[in-house]
Amino acid sequence: MAAVVGTVLVATCTAACDAGGAQSDVRSGSGGGSSGSASDGGGGGRGAPGDATSAADRPGGDGRRVETDQKGGPRATPTVPAPATAFSLPALGPVPTPPTAARLTAASFTDGERIGSYIASVYALGAPLGERYSADPEGCQPLVSLARGATPHTPVAEVNRGLADAEETYGSTVAVQLRSYAAHGAAGVLGALRAAGRQCADGFTEDRGLVRARYLSVETADAPGLGDEAAAYRFTILDVQGKAKFYEYLTVVRIGACTLSFRAETTDGEDIGGVPDEIVRAQWEKFHAAG
Repeated sequence: MAAVVGTVLVATCTAACDAGGAQSDVRSGSGGGSSGSASDGGGGGRGAPGDATSAADRPGGDGRRVETDQKGGPRATPTVPAPATAFSLPALGPVPTPPTAARLTAASFTDGERIGSYIASVYALGAPLGERYSADPEGCQPLVSLARGATPHTPVAEVNRGLADAEETYGSTVAVQLRSYAAHGAAGVLGALRAAGRQCADGFTEDRGLVRARYLSVETADAPGLGDEAAAYRFTILDVQGKAKFYEYLTVVRIGACTLSFRAETTDGEDIGGVPDEIVRAQWEKFHAAG
């Protein structure tokens, strides 16, 4: 039965590629790992074997993106408005059918799964806290988050997973997000991401509600040769106190109607050099195997 599910998922997400798809180009959450939107069929378990806390539940989370209200609890910020910019797309052939949340869940990391030194967890709050942050100017939003409202293309289904380096108390973390889109929405998302990368190369401001962080630069990074197209970026960020620099990496891979997003960051000033290839490859293989 697992093989059947995998076959259906791969066939679904590669339909656009065979018909003429385009060729080309993580912020971990703070506040606990889940399956993303209400349609996500992932479990709500927390913690992982051999790790005292999950990627999202560690003290201080990612050390930079966790803000609290005056009572010490996680702070929620307003929903990000959708940019008004429309993105024209080339002819991409027949419209692929977007996989359901159940199929994306079958293709995602499971709670407690180990990939090298990293352990996966399910976000207890539904998604990384960074999904609530917004960009100024608004056109830079896809670089901050690809959540609902970040582009004109709304996900049909979404699954979010957080991975943390189990060998370091405050090591690197990676947010892995699988999304499916109707029509050619997934290709539109990659178009919006590339447009934001060009527009915001000299930096922008990330609004976290009570505080603001400054992206000093947005640089293209090496994208994996996977899927119909892929894009990757390196961000240099000035912390909210305006004293220390941090580095984040974002890689997004499209296959048919689906996008696989990876955002990597560290809790110190170390530059990890990109999203760990072992995580990208493991998720890619699991996506194809689909359980």
